Amino acid sequence: MRRLVVFLTLVTLFPALAQENARSPAADRANNSSRPSSYSGAPSDRDLVEALNMAKTGRYAEASQRLFQLSYSPHFANRRMQIKYILGLTLLQMKLYQTSAFQFIGVVKDGHNGFIKQSLEKLSLAADSLGDDTLLNYAISRVNVDEFPRVHRDMLHFRIGEFQMRNKQWDAAAKSFSRVNRANSLYASAKYNEGLAYAEDQKPDRALSSFEELIQSRSGQAVNDRARVDGLMGKARVLYQKESWDESIEAYREVPRDSEFWHDTLFESSWALMRSGRFRSAMSNFHSLHSSFYEDTYLPESLLLRSIVYLYICKYDEMDKTLNLFSLIYKPVFKNLDNLLSTSHSSARYFNMMNDILKMEKKEDEFDKTKSVIPYLVATKISREADFQGALQYVRRLMEEKRRIQTLPGGWANSQVGQYARKVLDTRLVKAKEKAGKIVKAHMLAIRDDLVDLIEQEGFIRYEMINGRKETLKKRIAGKELPEAQIDGEHARDFYIQNGYEYWPFRGEYWLDELGNYHYVGTQSCN
Repeated sequence: MRRLVVFLTLVTLFPALAQENARSPAADRANNSSRPSSYSGAPSDRDLVEALNMAKTGRYAEASQRLFQLSYSPHFANRRMQIKYILGLTLLQMKLYQTSAFQFIGVVKDGHNGFIKQSLEKLSLAADSLGDDTLLNYAISRVNVDEFPRVHRDMLHFRIGEFQMRNKQWDAAAKSFSRVNRANSLYASAKYNEGLAYAEDQKPDRALSSFEELIQSRSGQAVNDRARVDGLMGKARVLYQKESWDESIEAYREVPRDSEFWHDTLFESSWALMRSGRFRSAMSNFHSLHSSFYEDTYLPESLLLRSIVYLYICKYDEMDKTLNLFSLIYKPVFKNLDNLLSTSHSSARYFNMMNDILKMEKKEDEFDKTKSVIPYLVATKISREADFQGALQYVRRLMEEKRRIQTLPGGWANSQVGQYARKVLDTRLVKAKEKAGKIVKAHMLAIRDDLVDLIEQEGFIRYEMINGRKETLKKRIAGKELPEAQIDGEHARDFYIQNGYEYWPFRGEYWLDELGNYHYVGTQSCN
C-alpha cells in the first residue's frame, strides 16, 4: 500500500513540473495496439518510482524510455492509462508533440480512467501547436471550456470559433471569437475572424464594428502592421458589400504600398471605382496591376474587368489588346491544368509537385518557371491559400519532429519508444501529405472551373466589342461622330502640377516606386 501512495503522489506532482510553456503539439487518432518488439525483465513498483523521479528531475529522455516499457507491462495493466498520461507529459517536454498527442488520445479513448480531463487539456494544447484540423476537432468537441485552465481559455475559444467557421455557424463563431481577451496574442486574429463571421452572416454593420475595433487596437503599431492591414481590408470589403463605393475606395487607399496585400487592394478597389463610374481611376489602377512586377500573379478577372472599362469608354482597340492578352496568358494555363488533372490522380503527387515548386523558388538562379509541372501562375495562387498553408505547416512540423528525434542523446532514436515515435511520424506524414495533396487538387479543380467560366465571359465581351465597333462605324458613316471627351475628368494636368505633383509621360518602362502613381489621362470615344 505504501508503494501505491508514493506512486500517486508523484503522479500528482509531475503535472506541476511540466511547465506547459510551449503552445505545444498535436496528434491524430491513436494506434495503441502496437507493442514493443521485445520487452524483457520483470518490472516492479520500484521501476515506476524511478521513472517518475527521472521525469521529476527533468531527465525526460530517460524517463520516456522507461515509461514506454512499463506502459506495456502486465504488472501495471491497471495503471496503464496513468503511465501513458505521464509518458505523454515527458514527450511533450521533449517537444515531440505528435508522439505525445498519441498518448493523450489513447487515454481519452480508453474512457475508463481518471486522466481523461487532463489528457484533453494537453491534447488541446498539442492540437493548437500542430494545427491539424482533425486533431483540433477531436479535442475541442470533448472539452468543457469552463473546466479548462484559465490561462489557455483564450486559445480554446479561438479554436472553437475556427471550428464553427468551418461548419458555417457564423453567429456562434463570432461569439466565440469575441470571448478572446484583448491582452492575448490571438486577439487580432480573433477580431478579424469575428468581423468575417458577421459579414458572412449578412450583418455588415456588426462586421464593420469588429474591423474598426481591430484597427484601433493596432494604433500603436507600424502602418504596414499585418493585423492593421487585415482590418482595413475587411472594412473596405464590407463597405463594398454595402454598396458604399466611395467609402470602400477610401478604406482601400489606407492600405500602405509596402503591404503584401497591396496588389489585392488595387484589384478590389478597381471594382469599386468601376461601380462608382470613376473609369479613369480604375484605368490608373490597371496600369499598376498589369505591370511586369506582377506578371506571376494569377488574376484573370482583372484583365476582363479592364476590357469592360474600355467597353464603357468605347476604346475598342485597347479592349481588343486586353482580351488578346487574356487569351495569350490564361488559355494555355487552362489547357495545361486540364491535361494535368486528367492524367494525374495521386494526392501525394499533387503535394510533391507543389512542394518541389516551393523548394525551387528559394533557388532563384536555378528555377525555370516555364518547366513548372503545375502552371506557375496556379501554383503561386494555391501557395497563398490558407488551407494549403495550414496543411503545409503541419507537414513541416512533423518533419521538424523527425529531425529532433535524431538529435536526442543516448541512442533515444533507436530505443523502443524512439522506434515507435518514428513509426508514428512516418504514418502521419503519409496521411498529412495526402491531405495537403487533396487540397492542392481541389484548388486546381476550382481554378479550372473558374477559367471555363471566365473564358466564356471573354467570348461574350468580344461580342459586345464587335457590336460596339459596328455601331461606331455606322455613326461615323452617317456623320454623327462627336469629338472625344475626357473620362470622368474633373481635373486637368495643371491642377496636379499646381499642387506639387510632377508629370512624367509613360514610355514603356515600369519603376517600382511609381506603382500606384500612374494616372490615366485618356479620353472616351463614345458618342
